[in-house]
Amino acid sequence: MDQIKQIQAFVDSATRGSLSAAARAESVTPAVIGRRLDALEARLGVKLLLRTTRKLSLTFEGQAFLEDCQRILNELANAEAAVSLGGVRASGHLKVSAPAGFGRRHLAPQVAAFMDANPGVTVRLDLTDRLVDLLNEGVDCAVRIGDMADSSLASSKLGEMRRVVVASPVYLARHGVPRTPADLAHHNCLSLDQQRGWTLRESPAGEGANRKVSGSFECNDGAVLHAWALAGKGLAWRSMWEVGEDLRSGRLVSLLDDYATAPVGIHAVFPQRRHLPLRVRLFIDQLKTTFGDSHYWELGNSADDR
Repeated sequence: MDQIKQIQAFVDSATRGSLSAAARAESVTPAVIGRRLDALEARLGVKLLLRTTRKLSLTFEGQAFLEDCQRILNELANAEAAVSLGGVRASGHLKVSAPAGFGRRHLAPQVAAFMDANPGVTVRLDLTDRLVDLLNEGVDCAVRIGDMADSSLASSKLGEMRRVVVASPVYLARHGVPRTPADLAHHNCLSLDQQRGWTLRESPAGEGANRKVSGSFECNDGAVLHAWALAGKGLAWRSMWEVGEDLRSGRLVSLLDDYATAPVGIHAVFPQRRHLPLRVRLFIDQLKTTFGDSHYWELGNSADDR
């Protein structure tokens, strides 16, 4: 029990920004939180938080430990709920946010399946490519792809996904197949933002690096780039959530796979809460089951594919 209290004190202090805020969440004094943190750091033998009179900041070890602690506390809450709630059904309103293209193809079907299994829940799905403020906009859960930078939110990893360079067989028959990233200079690259470039390894064993690309087509809408690639207009750098089914069917071909960087994470993020509502926990668990299966992305399961 003392260890759990120490971990909770660490998570609350790190995410709320001060010992006083953590103490209010626990209904104890800041001195109690301070003693719990001291005991945790002494037990682990590492410094987790740098504390001054003005602010708290995480050490490198503290940043790595925080994600594990959040996961442990979330799993503990889920285990307690599974035992104590028994036959209680999820109810209430669930507000979910996701990037527009991803949400349309992959999250909307999951929402429909969730509502079938939990008829007592109503859901609002907001699809937008802007970064949503969960607390001020009353969002229970958001799906985000890539690095998690905001430590004021709790997060749960749902799975991971690759980005790939693709082209249609028609384009490759006309213009040849690029064998290395350097060959991209001789191809028409369909770009979302030519200034940002594509992230690829310089060599199969090398580090990822941003490579500027150019071409005669540019658009700020990924769905348009996808359509242009299918039409044979050039090469595109797209996520597996978008092109998985096209690769499986042969409409697109994956290129430069030896130079691809590591997969990116898909996360559910939600406001810090002591007890996450059952409807939110069940929804996140469903997404983990689906998106955590790598075959899901390779086989192109989406609303458009069924």
